[in-house]
Amino acid sequence: MTEASTASRPKGEEAPVPRARTDAPATQSSLVTSRGTTTIESGVVAKIVGLAAREVSGVFDMGAGTARALGAVRGMVGAERSITQGVSVEVGERQAAVDLELVVEYGMAIPDLAGAVRRNVITAIERMCGLEVTEVNIKVSDVHMPGQEKEPAETSSAGPRVQ
Repeated sequence: MTEASTASRPKGEEAPVPRARTDAPATQSSLVTSRGTTTIESGVVAKIVGLAAREVSGVFDMGAGTARALGAVRGMVGAERSITQGVSVEVGERQAAVDLELVVEYGMAIPDLAGAVRRNVITAIERMCGLEVTEVNIKVSDVHMPGQEKEPAETSSAGPRVQ
């Protein structure tokens, strides 16, 4: 730290925490420098992708039917749902590629939704990781119908089947 940067802060005040990048393009990566290399694990990028995709209105859930069923079982036993469900990433030194599997809300224009998810994911990875995103492939595996999650509860509320 230089004296100039230390002198500009009042004594005892800590240095600010770096936030997501907003101005540097991904092609000017600071991950590999003459002073060392920063490595970002694929699990970190997968979490960022999962959160960024879920932020887009119209994404109901992520993952194939089997993965969602396992997630529901985990939820019933008190475990957290996986943020990375439905996300697959490949991460290199300077680039990342993403595959997503989505469940969309009924009535959404799928091409528009896919474009919005793709933009949000690319922006999040480039800002937070400084990686160039080479591709974001999206597979829509299901459509969520209104009231669909209520069906199992309605059948079980008819009364006990055995006494």
